[in-house]
Parts: sequence; structure tokens; C-alpha cells
Amino acid sequence: MKAKKGFNLRDVCGEKIIVAEGKENIDFSNIISMNETAAYLWERVQKMESFTPKEMAELLVDAYEVDNETAQADATNLLRQWQEAGIVEE
Repeated sequence: MKAKKGFNLRDVCGEKIIVAEGKENIDFSNIISMNETAAYLWERVQKMESFTPKEMAELLVDAYEVDNETAQADATNLLRQWQEAGIVEE
């Protein structure tokens, strides 16, 4: 997977949201709010050429006090949500 270009994390009034930027995203009408952990992951995966749920889980284990099994489940769930929102692609 990889983060789609043109979807950037912004801090708006203390809340982390994904904002669509650029002509290809002009019709984007949803605001995607992210909690601290999701925002942390988004910032990291945006810098990667591609990523897997396993790599996302490793980032979680390294940054937070969470076991690998929980991190893997959370990463898989979050990636599914990002796919549904259309902000990542294969």
C-alpha cells in the first residue's frame, strides 16, 4: 500500500485532519479526523514508498507500549479504514 498523493495531515484548531490538496482531489468532500496514533502512522507512511500492515504494526510497537498482536490488529483495522476513505492505494 501507499499513501495517495495530495492528502496531507493538518492541525486545525487542535484536531488532526486529512486535507485533500491538488486538482486531482478537488471533489473530495469528506474530512478525515485522526487521533494521535493514526496521525503518527500517517506521517510515517507518507514518507514511505510503500508499506504493509506489518510495518505499520512495527511502528506502533516502537512508539507505544503495545504488544505486537494488538498493534497488528489495530494497524490492519486502520488500513482498512484508510482504504474505505480512499486515501491509500495499492
